[in-house]
Amino acid sequence: MPKAPLSELEQRNDFIRRHIGPGEEQIAEMLNALGLSSLDALIAKTVPESITTDKALDIGGDQTERGALSYLRRMSERNKVFISMIGMGYYGTKLPSVILRNVLEHPGWYTAYTPYQAEVSQGRLEALINFQQMVMDLTGMEMANASLLDEGTAAAEAMAMSHR
Repeated sequence: MPKAPLSELEQRNDFIRRHIGPGEEQIAEMLNALGLSSLDALIAKTVPESITTDKALDIGGDQTERGALSYLRRMSERNKVFISMIGMGYYGTKLPSVILRNVLEHPGWYTAYTPYQAEVSQGRLEALINFQQMVMDLTGMEMANASLLDEGTAAAEAMAMSHR
């Protein structure tokens, strides 16, 4: 029995289909429902001109899942591993319970669920609406969404955005 090379077993298009989005048929259906003729018309109608660019993005060509994972693995190998200075503690000190509960044991570090005590939820909702208003003011959009409800995810997204 002849042995087939492993590359013949790869599903080359599945990764691309899962991560690129809708196909031509779904796009046509969506545009028809919106009464638009093209994706460019959709973008022109929804994205403020003040935040668009004509500059082409250098994002490379499509890849298989294996190729993308290989690229990410090579990129991660450039990370430098340092000695961790976090979590070792400092013995002989007393940590006030208010700091322990509200900083170190804060549920925002380990869960995405919002607290349901009225006073805490109200403060969090007020912070979210202030954030949404700031995004609207900065971008000129008519509306904005604050979809990151937990502090850990929001902090990671903020750091990623500031790096870009």
